[in-house]
Amino acid sequence: MSHLKELFTVAARPLPPINNPTFGSFFDSLGKFKVVLLGDGSHGTSEFYAARAEITKRLIDHHGFTVVAVEADWPDAEIIDRYVRQRPGHKSHLGGPPSGYDPFSRFPTWMWRNHEMQELVEWMRSHNGALPDNQKVGFYGLDLYSMGASIQAVIKYLDHVDPAASQAARQRYSCLERWVDEPTAYGLAALSGMTDCEKGVVQMLCELLKNRLEYAQHAQDGEEYHSTEQNAHVVRDAESYYKSMYYSSASSWNLRDAHMLDTLHRIIQHKSSGGNAIKAVVWAHNSHCGDARYTSMGIKCKEVNIGQLCREQFGRENVALLGCGTHSGTVAAAHGWDEDMQRMIILPSRTDSWEYIAHKTGIPSFVLDLRQDCVDSELARALEKEPDRLERFIGVIYRPETERLSHYSSANLSNQFDAYVWFDSTQAVRPLEEHEPITGLGKEETYPFGL
Repeated sequence: MSHLKELFTVAARPLPPINNPTFGSFFDSLGKFKVVLLGDGSHGTSEFYAARAEITKRLIDHHGFTVVAVEADWPDAEIIDRYVRQRPGHKSHLGGPPSGYDPFSRFPTWMWRNHEMQELVEWMRSHNGALPDNQKVGFYGLDLYSMGASIQAVIKYLDHVDPAASQAARQRYSCLERWVDEPTAYGLAALSGMTDCEKGVVQMLCELLKNRLEYAQHAQDGEEYHSTEQNAHVVRDAESYYKSMYYSSASSWNLRDAHMLDTLHRIIQHKSSGGNAIKAVVWAHNSHCGDARYTSMGIKCKEVNIGQLCREQFGRENVALLGCGTHSGTVAAAHGWDEDMQRMIILPSRTDSWEYIAHKTGIPSFVLDLRQDCVDSELARALEKEPDRLERFIGVIYRPETERLSHYSSANLSNQFDAYVWFDSTQAVRPLEEHEPITGLGKEETYPFGL
């Protein structure tokens, strides 16, 4: 281990404080990629959010990135998108979630309703202020947990452009209405033969796609139709997701990350319609951003993730995968699903983990470039000999008492990521509120990591 630590120490590039104006410039080499995925080792660490925000600003300001896509639901993120691009509000008669819809209000609220994220959102709005619409940076959600809100958004749009189709949507989606507050119960009911809503939701999506040209004649439709189509995709994939949960955890995980990739692809296609070459930043957990083929997720559990899928879809030469890690400090997390956020002490990293190697360098924060053409050959060989070293994953649930079982997984770091960003000691993210609402979303969906 001491030899590997020495190689890490030599290769690591120390970083200035995150609030230093030069911080983002340490990541300028990412500017050449089409898609940059920025991972985090937990959903509740201030440094991970703040660092990703500064990297994102740099990629937008200096390298022409115009898409910020995050591990969040589409209707929630769209409210932020309307704000940062100054699109017509979601309370208008156009598309979007229903009036009064409060974004990111279900557990875990601190994941996106935090001061670090709020500062980035305000920066994006200011950046977009003087730009023409086709150059403004958009904010998009990649996840599929918004079945109820997405149904209402589709109906609201069709009320405006095609009332007859709106009535058909109400009829087809009515099969799911009783389950929107407890969607996991739908999966169980479908599995037991009590109901199956697949035909109606697929038919609804097909009719939206068929009528694309007709709907394009309506004002503001380029954005509103795109959002409505995406919400219809969410409903279709969520319906499949909640059924797949009862077959295997791998199949539901794979469906979710495939949905994220498909959503990202549709966003890029939509933004490219004006002839622009689109570049995107993706924010998600390390377990989503790092290539699953080089972790126990892929090797043992046969799971794929958006990092792997992006490499396969866009080509490895066009994609950069970054991970973030820490040794100790505090984290915003809950002990169990739907429980209030706690500022919890992170246990020091295990001696058989990648985090411990990074900690032993003695460097407070650094970035380690892992790309083959950038890594010293001796370090590359040493990294390849460590396919089973552990990596820590903390999601919205943290269970220190069972940390080895609940939060560690083996990973081949040099192939999992293209770069690794390190903060030896970190602090909990700063939430806008700390008491969690009671939601109907089942804890089984992201157990045990809460990712």
